[in-house]
Amino acid sequence: MASKTPKVATINDVAMKAQAGKTSISRYLNGEFHLLSDNLRQRIETAIRELNYRPNQMARSLKHGRTGLIGLIIADIGNPFSVEVLKGVEAESIKQGFMTVVCNADNSIERECQFIQLLKGYRVDGLIINSAGVNEQFIDVLKQTTLPFVLLDRKIEGFPCDMVGLDNPASAQMAFNHLLEQGFEAICFVTEPILYNSARQERLQTFQTLLHRNPQVKGELHQVTLPDPEKLTSIITNFCASHRGMRKAIVAANGVLTLQLAYTMDQQGLRWGSDIGFLSFDNLEWASFAGQGVTSVSQPTAEMGHKAVKCLLEKLDNPDKAPTQYLFNGELLIRNSTTL
Repeated sequence: MASKTPKVATINDVAMKAQAGKTSISRYLNGEFHLLSDNLRQRIETAIRELNYRPNQMARSLKHGRTGLIGLIIADIGNPFSVEVLKGVEAESIKQGFMTVVCNADNSIERECQFIQLLKGYRVDGLIINSAGVNEQFIDVLKQTTLPFVLLDRKIEGFPCDMVGLDNPASAQMAFNHLLEQGFEAICFVTEPILYNSARQERLQTFQTLLHRNPQVKGELHQVTLPDPEKLTSIITNFCASHRGMRKAIVAANGVLTLQLAYTMDQQGLRWGSDIGFLSFDNLEWASFAGQGVTSVSQPTAEMGHKAVKCLLEKLDNPDKAPTQYLFNGELLIRNSTTL
């Protein structure tokens, strides 16, 4: 004989067992303990525990106008930056009584646009978006959505919205100045394509400007669509050949490229810190002990995630709040890959 499905306790069952009205149960569930006597509160707690009562969160959320859900769209779950930001967003969301619905766009702007529409259907309270890039389609979707949102690590020129990210020009200048102080005579800056990506644009443009201001330093700027090991091999080989006898450094514009470039240099028998300098944006877990250690521009990724949630909740509480841009400072972690 098939076993019967256990009966799910209702608020009426709790009220009957606690010998209280449904209004008192609702007050307890909403945390309005100051409206209940100690004896009544104890009876309700006991009834809920003995009945194993679980309130219908969706029904309660709709009644109060919020679902307690935050949609988080990240560009690439394989990117160390995205993973660390995700941790910060989830930690702060839980602290504030919210849960996150995570969507991985896999570096597709079109997929991000689909997720924005999908999450609206799930009645999330707001969105935090670490976009793969910003194009006209993406901006149009943002203009049409009624959901409050915060952009993470991306800017949209001429489009007022809340944004949390790194001060990329200041961080890139800090990295360049360090290489200059360490006597590097040739610098090769490598980035993934900068089209639609404000963070990459700012880092590359800053290096470009600083190289122009310091003509004594030979510079190369390259954009690579990953994976492309042959192009990375060609870039490093030609860079070393063109600047033979000079103190040279490779700069990786993000964590994904750092790993690819480290592998390519290893395949070519180049040792960073002795044969060539190596500096990375993003401080990867292995950066401190790989080879002689990789000098890195560390981003406060967890703090960015926490701030993005706080910014979104401020927007929820005050819809008329003027859009604000929160920029964090990077930290230069100097290791033997760039020291004399």
